[in-house]
Amino acid sequence: MNTPLDTAWNEGPEAYIRTLTDAYLERIGGELTPETIGLLTADQLTLLAYRYLLDEVMQGGFIQLIQNGLGPFVLDGPFAMMMKKHWGLRDFGNFIYDVQHEYHRHRDELEADLDEEQFMALYEQQEAMNELGDDFLDDYQEEVTPAIAAYVREHEADFLLP
Repeated sequence: MNTPLDTAWNEGPEAYIRTLTDAYLERIGGELTPETIGLLTADQLTLLAYRYLLDEVMQGGFIQLIQNGLGPFVLDGPFAMMMKKHWGLRDFGNFIYDVQHEYHRHRDELEADLDEEQFMALYEQQEAMNELGDDFLDDYQEEVTPAIAAYVREHEADFLLP
């Protein structure tokens, strides 16, 4: 008998990750807050961080991820360390550390409250951050997403909600 996760697995890595993280988002009421963060485990939060990264960077790079308020969760949290040391994605973890470094160098500008024109100008002003988004899409996404899905599938019990 196929479960929804089995079906998602057969649809591909992104579908599998989205099926799990959709349940997390439902559990936390669609928003990660200091009150809802405790409803998920460290592994679940790490997978949710990747989902946010995937969704935002594929749409508008790391600049969009940060402008949408997800920089502190994805780039200040333990995400890079979890990727590198616990999930075995050493190169990707090092890449996220590079993104963190650039984020911290320009945090004030990247997190500023901007109108649409100022937001679009960030892509020219923050060339290194913009290039890191391109690097994710060109060099990491196609390999990392299946690797994360495979890791999660292998340790599925750690990712299921009770």
